[in-house]
Amino acid sequence: MERLEAFEKMLSDIRKRAEYESEQMEKLKAAGKDKSATYRQYFGNRMLYQMMLEKYREYGLIE
Repeated sequence: MERLEAFEKMLSDIRKRAEYESEQMEKLKAAGKDKSATYRQYFGNRMLYQMMLEKYREYGLIE
């Protein structure tokens, strides 16, 4: 049961972090800072989160 709880917590954290960073990217883009290091870091993180979530879908862990 601990593994399931840990997975659910990790999944929730990934989704929250992805949403937060997406919002920050929109703010940076609106401010014309879409070439900044921060924006690019968020972009890289977003790619990682998407890859992780896609793997979870692939293995039937999430829909």
